[in-house]
Amino acid sequence: MVKVFIRTESHFPVGRKKITAALRDAIEKKVYRDAEVSVTIVGDRRMRTLNKNYRQLDKTTDVLSFPQNDPTQPSDKPFIEAPDDVLRLGDIVVSFPQARIMAAKYNKLIDDVVIELALHGLNHLFGIHHD
Repeated sequence: MVKVFIRTESHFPVGRKKITAALRDAIEKKVYRDAEVSVTIVGDRRMRTLNKNYRQLDKTTDVLSFPQNDPTQPSDKPFIEAPDDVLRLGDIVVSFPQARIMAAKYNKLIDDVVIELALHGLNHLFGIHHD
């Protein structure tokens, strides 16, 4: 079973069922065991703080991902599997204001843009990166 946990700051309305279904579908195509991922919808101020703290960038971005384990990154510590055999992929953070800007620019629904951004973050959790 795939579990998607969605948390949003109270004033950002998003279609949780639609986002959950899209992420669950994408995960089930690549992962053949129980898995979990969390998605948090935040404002630009919070996104900027996360970028400052974790990427040393003093700006906002549309999406960030924080993998539980990234096999593409060297580590001197081995990954330890959870005893319950659930693959915890990590956390995805989406900026609602940036999604709203992109939705207006490309004439899309905000939920569709949030899904695109969350799927982009999911790719990062799977170890698929870009410049």
